[in-house]
Amino acid sequence: MSMKIVSSYKVKIKQYNNIFFDTIKIYQNAVAFFLEVCDKEWDVIELLQLKERNNHIESITISTKKHPDPTYDFNEKFYKMPSYLRRAAIQEAIGCYCSYKSNLRNWEQTDKSSKKPKLTIDRNTCPSLYKDNMYVRDDDNHASIKIYHRNDWIWLSVELNTQDVKYIKNHCGSRVEKVPTLCKKGRNCYFVFPFEEKVESPNKDIKEQVVCAVDLGLNNHAVASIMQSDGTVIDRKIIDFPIEKDHLNKSIGRLKKAQQQGAGKTPIKWKHINDINTEISRKVAKAIIDFACLYSVDVIVFEYLDTSGKKRGKTKQKLHLWRKKEIREIVSHNAHRCGIRISRICARNTSKLAFDGSGKVERGAYTLHGQEYYNYSVCVFLSGKIYHCDLNASYNIGARYYIREILKSEPAMVRLPDETKVSRYGTGTTRTLSTLIRLNADLVA
Repeated sequence: MSMKIVSSYKVKIKQYNNIFFDTIKIYQNAVAFFLEVCDKEWDVIELLQLKERNNHIESITISTKKHPDPTYDFNEKFYKMPSYLRRAAIQEAIGCYCSYKSNLRNWEQTDKSSKKPKLTIDRNTCPSLYKDNMYVRDDDNHASIKIYHRNDWIWLSVELNTQDVKYIKNHCGSRVEKVPTLCKKGRNCYFVFPFEEKVESPNKDIKEQVVCAVDLGLNNHAVASIMQSDGTVIDRKIIDFPIEKDHLNKSIGRLKKAQQQGAGKTPIKWKHINDINTEISRKVAKAIIDFACLYSVDVIVFEYLDTSGKKRGKTKQKLHLWRKKEIREIVSHNAHRCGIRISRICARNTSKLAFDGSGKVERGAYTLHGQEYYNYSVCVFLSGKIYHCDLNASYNIGARYYIREILKSEPAMVRLPDETKVSRYGTGTTRTLSTLIRLNADLVA
């Protein structure tokens, strides 16, 4: 099975900054203009195909010899705007309006308890620079782009950052370069280059697959286990970065102290906290990928973590700063480039149930050599066994993936007796590693 992977890298533009702001603003105004046209003419546009939609919008907005008086005069507001930039704005507007109509349709089909979606006309979009018409690469470090300057559209030669160009040449030489985008971030402007590559992902039978089950947590950043379909645990790893965690806690302490002393907005302190958090996310994701590639796994399994809603209790700030979604996105992108698939399972009871099937565990308090200790990362089974809680959860995560995939396959359901198809293996929230071992024993029998 082949997959298309798209990566984007931004290159800083040297020498110029403010000179591009007018071009970006005109493009955003053009998108807003076409969004209003889509809103008024959607009954007709909806019935057309993608290319026909672009042609229809151009026919009612652009004045030509055959149509000197269009319904909505685009040329009057945007004089001499390049045709390729105009068509990019039309496609952007159609995509935004289709998304709005889809959200509105989903809202109407639900109980309408949430807020009704609104059409946002003014959008923070960036122009796509089509090659040979809006963008020409002169050499490795120089390019020419068409911009709006002094009431006219002119070609401007710009210099690209050398380090960014070297990085792209060394790491993206085998990929296909697509149309760049002119983006603004703060006071600087960048070219964002998308690169496309094809990756082959082997389609193995579930019995031949090796998975990496990952449990993301607050006490330890992640715990990963390499598992086989028969329940064998090949290797396990606790991923934690205590130095970065200590830096993060110290920065949060400084922020609390400043807030207690009456400080209002503290953007510098929050930027420092977010930078540390981003660095932790990247390091955790890299450690997971390296561990998975070491054993040539086929699938990386995560929990489906939903922490939406208001957070309460002592750990609400930890939950607010927890970057579990960012870690999963980085791992997903890099895993797909290595031909590894990503899967998610229900997170309920993965930490509460013991992997040996003995029932619920007790977390935190435990007794060792006659002394009582408290550690929330440790759990106690009903049999008295003391075990790492996140490691126990990672076993259950991998087992639930295998059970779901095995029971989904038709040959396994044919081989299993009728009385064991439902009752013996429980539901998705009660399955553990012992359930997987029992399922394999029934299949062998």
